Amino acid sequence: MLNDGSGFKKIYLATGYTDLRRGIDGLAATIRFQFHLDTHEKNTIFLFCGRRSDRIKALLWEGDGYLLMYKRLDTGAFNWPRTADEAMEITEDQYRMLMQGLEVVAKRPIVELTDPPRAM
Repeated sequence: MLNDGSGFKKIYLATGYTDLRRGIDGLAATIRFQFHLDTHEKNTIFLFCGRRSDRIKALLWEGDGYLLMYKRLDTGAFNWPRTADEAMEITEDQYRMLMQGLEVVAKRPIVELTDPPRAM
């Protein structure tokens, strides 16, 4: 289920580190009070990663209750953005990249030039 991002209206990453010992109530409180987002938005998934990058938790409101998912990789690791403590909305394509172990946020992004380079 977590490998396929289709069907989600919005996908949020809780960047930085999250204590994965937290359950549904603790993660929902983080979403509400730290990130100021609505946890009852249907088809919106919230993803969390702890210090070990080989496991994530996902929280999803299904209309009548929460679904808590936990994924631990056998090999490899998730390339999780660790720089800020914010909720970052990602696209379905970025979600698929994350599930494949690819970077969602480049560490050294390519700077976009405002003026084209001049010919010499």
